[in-house]
Amino acid sequence: MPLYAGFDLGGTQLKYGLITDTGHTVYHGKKDSPLKIMELIQLIEKILKDLNEGEKFSISAVGFGFPGVLNQKEQKIHQSPNYPDIDHFDLVPALSRFIKVPFTINNDANMAAFGEYKKGAGQGVHSMVLLTIGTGLGTGIILEGKIWQGVCGFGGELGHAVVNSNGEPCNCGSRGCLETEVSAPKIVKNYHSLNQAENITDAVQVYEKALAGEKTAQEAFAMAGRYLGIGLSIAINLLNPEKILLGGGVMKAGDFLVKPAIQEAQKRSFKAGFDCCSIESAILGNQAGFIGSAYYAKENGIINI
Repeated sequence: MPLYAGFDLGGTQLKYGLITDTGHTVYHGKKDSPLKIMELIQLIEKILKDLNEGEKFSISAVGFGFPGVLNQKEQKIHQSPNYPDIDHFDLVPALSRFIKVPFTINNDANMAAFGEYKKGAGQGVHSMVLLTIGTGLGTGIILEGKIWQGVCGFGGELGHAVVNSNGEPCNCGSRGCLETEVSAPKIVKNYHSLNQAENITDAVQVYEKALAGEKTAQEAFAMAGRYLGIGLSIAINLLNPEKILLGGGVMKAGDFLVKPAIQEAQKRSFKAGFDCCSIESAILGNQAGFIGSAYYAKENGIINI
């Protein structure tokens, strides 16, 4: 029975796993993400060696989801706001040195969307958008059953659509991107703008206060939620998707974030488009990226130099 390996590189963790032909996960793990690209390549090599030695079935293909704007023609990340050491690095030669089976390289958010489409909450749809909200905001788009990447591979970056022209500077070089206005660090900043006396350092603390009924904490999430709603309306009006899936760590805030987002999206979307779009939670969690990467390699694994 063939197995397919998937890797999902995040800002702090490298998640990986093995799936079968039917998409069943037989193994998964995670490691801290190295800061330097060559350390990352060495870590991937070690993980694959350990996986091949530990499993009685060999790996037939390997898929990678890397953060940033990927040039599909060159197979290079042109700009990774949250992992800059990967920018313009020659990924294919470096990986080909020790990977002797077909492998694929794609954007991490695209791979998470593909995972949800194949084995998660997006099964059976023809068009969907996945937003993963954490320290940043990733977006993957499926149109007519295929990942939408644009002519050069730069498409689908809804996280860098400007939703607040007076907003926070973004690592991409713009200002007020959906990513900067909705992510976990912004929720903390929202809270500080409303209550400067409190020593709050992360969004989990804000969530705990919101859960306890503190109105200031609830409003910190609502502020982010309204900008999320603007982003949802952009996706609805532009793409008219069947589903929008919301995932990532910030989604644990639930209605504190989602309710104002949906209310804002409804106000800003064409009614017909909003009414035929289902906004739901993603279900694969942190496994979506490596599952999607492995599935994508299974179906598209053609790189083998």
